Formats: sequence, C-alpha cells, structure tokens
Amino acid sequence: MLPTVAGEFMRSILRLIDSISEWTGKTIRWLCVALVIVLLYDVIMRYVFGAATIWAYETAVMVGATIYVMGWAYVHRHHGHVRVDVLYTHLSSRGKAIIDIICGLFFLLPLLIILIDAAVSYTWRSWLIGERLAETFWYPPAAPFRTMIVVGLFLFILQSVAQIIRDLYLLARNKTL
Repeated sequence: MLPTVAGEFMRSILRLIDSISEWTGKTIRWLCVALVIVLLYDVIMRYVFGAATIWAYETAVMVGATIYVMGWAYVHRHHGHVRVDVLYTHLSSRGKAIIDIICGLFFLLPLLIILIDAAVSYTWRSWLIGERLAETFWYPPAAPFRTMIVVGLFLFILQSVAQIIRDLYLLARNKTL
C-alpha cells in the first residue's frame, strides 16, 4: 500500500512540474510575436521614416532573453537541448538514463545552482537599489527582467530534478514513471 501511495504522490508531483513547464512554454511563445512586432516597428521607423527608436533595442533584448530563460524548462521537458549524439543515440533507454543521471547530477544541477545563486543576488540587489539598464538612453528598470531570469532558472531546476527522478525510476524498476 505504501509504495503505491508514494508512487502516486511522486507521479502527481512530476505531472505538476511537467504541466508548469508546458504551460510556461506555451504561454511564453507568444512573446515571440511581441519580439517580431518590436523589431518590425524599429526597422520600419529606422529605414522607412529615418527615426530610430530609443527603446526598441533594449525591449528586444529583454523580450528575447525572457523567451530564452522561460523556455529552458519546456525544452528540457521535450529533450530538445543540443547534445552530442555520437554515442547517445545508439544506447538503450537504460544507457541513456545512466548518462542523463550522471550529467544531470554532476554537471547540470551544480551549474544551475551556481547560476541561480548569482541571479538571485543580482536580482535582489537590483530591486534594492532600483537599478536601471543603461544600454540606451531609455533606462528601463532592470529588476523585473532579472526576476524573469531567476524564475526561468528555478523552473529549469524543477524540470531537471523531475527528469533525474524519472531516469532513476527507469533504472530501478525498468519502466517509465
């Protein structure tokens, strides 16, 4: 009884993490439309009317970077990150799980923990001092953008842990979770 309850609880947690990643990926993709509109507006203003905008460059950078960081968990959920497939594609599902566990535990998670630690520090400081981005003369606030980086990294860590749990389950039970 207890393993069934624990297993069902684990499945529900993994489904929750997956649904958050799915929802985030499918929602954030609409920012691609916003990015295209901003860049199109900037190009038209600059080359048709000869009136460059001050805000378009920084807006494009912030929207583009938000798309990247908020999409990491979604891409990881669908195994879409770039990998060196020379040997990996020829391995069994258990062999792939072993590689994914080793790389996840020794490379991915430590890197993400370091990145989120730095991102939280920068974000906290940004909110405290009212930091402004100074690439252009627009000077937008930096804290909301930096907060999106922290959220994206946190979601990526959640999805990475979910994948490691799935891989460990596959190794232990020889079936998917």
